[in-house]
Amino acid sequence: MIPNAAPFRGSLGAIVLSTVAALFPLSAFAETFTEGKQVPPTEEKLKTGDFVWEPERAPEGPVLIVVSKPEQTAYVYRNGIRIARSSVSTGRPGHPTPVGVFDILEKEKDHVSTIYKGAEMPWMERLTWNGIAMHAGDLPGYPDSHGCVRLPLEFSKLLFTVTTKGGTVIIADETSAPRETVHPGMIFSQTTPPAADAALATGAFSWAPGKSDHGPVTVLFSSADGQAYIYRNGVEIGRAPFKGTVRGMHVYSALNGADAEGRRKWVRVDGKPAANDPSFTELAEKSGIPEQFIATVRSVVQPGTTMVLTDKPVDGNTQSKPGFKIMGLGEVAER
Repeated sequence: MIPNAAPFRGSLGAIVLSTVAALFPLSAFAETFTEGKQVPPTEEKLKTGDFVWEPERAPEGPVLIVVSKPEQTAYVYRNGIRIARSSVSTGRPGHPTPVGVFDILEKEKDHVSTIYKGAEMPWMERLTWNGIAMHAGDLPGYPDSHGCVRLPLEFSKLLFTVTTKGGTVIIADETSAPRETVHPGMIFSQTTPPAADAALATGAFSWAPGKSDHGPVTVLFSSADGQAYIYRNGVEIGRAPFKGTVRGMHVYSALNGADAEGRRKWVRVDGKPAANDPSFTELAEKSGIPEQFIATVRSVVQPGTTMVLTDKPVDGNTQSKPGFKIMGLGEVAER
């Protein structure tokens, strides 16, 4: 808003006001939002501002969001079933939206940015503490943000009602088509009861759930490190040796329910075809992870748990504090 003109009179006031208008045009003070338009599910190609909303397809279960930068589209899945999709606007050249796997760190209905001089970002869902979030904003039809994922206003309101802190968000540089599978659960198929605390202190592995007693759980297998890491709410609570061979990066999310043999169902969320799946039979047989550790980890795996298998080492990009980023595949400058 241009400052109040009441104190200014005559030519001096005109000069001051014209100078302010030149330095700070009205668009610099006003926020613009794409209202959004709900379209039928049969609409295959979304126009700018369009979205599809079908929560009744899966009334309950863990929610995950996949943002495809090439498609400029966000997909919302609940318990592995797509319940929504929307057009978005991601980062412009020079301000790329980071690619990777993220937790929703914070939700705020009426957020005002401290980085961008009071810019309004309603229905904000934070992905990093250095300025990356999903929120309502202007969608011009191409990538135009400073790194955030802009959503149509009406869609952002609806999305806010189904997400929770700790929910998983995948931002990808490829098209993403999650599909259901039970195979990741083979890694946790042993039936050995969880070990007693005394046995856990043998040195073969570490397990300290008291470091973080609640929050989203992430299981990360790194063949580069030869380690399996367990995080809860971004804090490492367990670690064990891992001898499996992994090529590339593979991301899964645990669902409600199990198959006929009692194995938990998972959904693959990185959009890769079945031919690219690692051999979970081989991983389960050759992982070298102590059975007591696997049985103990099973006790914290729940719907919404994220599993990442990667040939990358765990480094500062993986454990960014205070904002936990499970695995970052691209860099974004601090702002």
